[in-house]
Amino acid sequence: MICSVKQSPAITNGCDVFFRPKARPSVQGSLHLPSLPLKSFQRSVLSVQKPLHVSSVESFGSLKARTSLIKCQAYEADQSEPIELPKVDAKSEAAKKLKIGVYFAMWWALNVVFNIYNKKVLNAYPFPWLTSTLSLACGSLIMLVSWATRIAEAPKTDMDFWKALFPVAVAHTIGHVAATVSMSKVAVSFTHIIKSGEPAFSVLVSRFLLGESFPTSVYLSLIPIIGGCGLAALTELNFNMIGFMGAMISNLAFVFRNIFSKKGMKGKSVSGMNYYACLSIMSLIILTPFAIAVEGPKMWAAGFETAMAQIGPNLIWWMAAQSVFYHLYNQVSYMSLDEISPLTFSIGNTMKRISVIVSSIIIFHTPVQPVNALGAAIAIFGTFLYSQSKL
Repeated sequence: MICSVKQSPAITNGCDVFFRPKARPSVQGSLHLPSLPLKSFQRSVLSVQKPLHVSSVESFGSLKARTSLIKCQAYEADQSEPIELPKVDAKSEAAKKLKIGVYFAMWWALNVVFNIYNKKVLNAYPFPWLTSTLSLACGSLIMLVSWATRIAEAPKTDMDFWKALFPVAVAHTIGHVAATVSMSKVAVSFTHIIKSGEPAFSVLVSRFLLGESFPTSVYLSLIPIIGGCGLAALTELNFNMIGFMGAMISNLAFVFRNIFSKKGMKGKSVSGMNYYACLSIMSLIILTPFAIAVEGPKMWAAGFETAMAQIGPNLIWWMAAQSVFYHLYNQVSYMSLDEISPLTFSIGNTMKRISVIVSSIIIFHTPVQPVNALGAAIAIFGTFLYSQSKL
């Protein structure tokens, strides 16, 4: 049934359209509307600019109390269906929040375990280039087996994808090796304190190389980051220049990795898990020849014999554990990026560093001076302010 109402200068009442006592429109055919008792209706102004379509009319018959006889859904003439407001599913929102919480808990826990076993391996077997290579090799093997057995769906990639991934993989390789070299020379807590200064490198590179501008609050947040990292470095009891420079190079490399990833991977429909798997495979191909050239099989074999004589079979378990947990924590972090915003990820990364620093100090009994702890706290607080200023 279509009711067309022509607009007139006078104000038209919605009730008058259907229940006007005078000049009641005739209804063709055997369909008759029952007479409705006229009551005092509250008059509301209805501006009719387009014909109204009655989408459904139900239950014509005698009126019964507390029963709706006519169900009308009006919509504009140029709409094919009634306009419905989007409904928010409370259960799906709760499930999503729970999923993100699980991702964060796994990310932090796996990262803490990796750092513990990684430091154990480097203390007994100080070959960071080989250790870095084994981490990438283990992750690559896990994903290749997952794709072959169809546990995980293999990504659909082309040559353009791998070309865009190459600079990301180069930066990732440099950052990974530099961080491992740093942890082989200094305490885990010190490496992560210096790595908390990564936002400063991000702003400086984006400002002077890419020409991006940031609000004043972002620049102000760099003051506690740089000051806290400097204070922690000056008061570090076991300071080592190679370890310090390794952490700084890692910061710079990961900044370029993020920049290349944002620019080169736009429009590429690859999940976070598969993206990191492809990144690990390409980084392994890049790193392997350099690891052989820098350290070499002879050094690895001699060092392995010495470490086995001192540690025993536990060394093999440590090496396997650090390789597996390295892949797992990175894989979970990339998977979480599919579910959260970059700001939330940045805050989560800050909290992750706190958990790593505290746990490593407790487990390895790292001596910490009050001034050193203050510097670490200031740097981490500055990282949090940086995350908030980009909101």
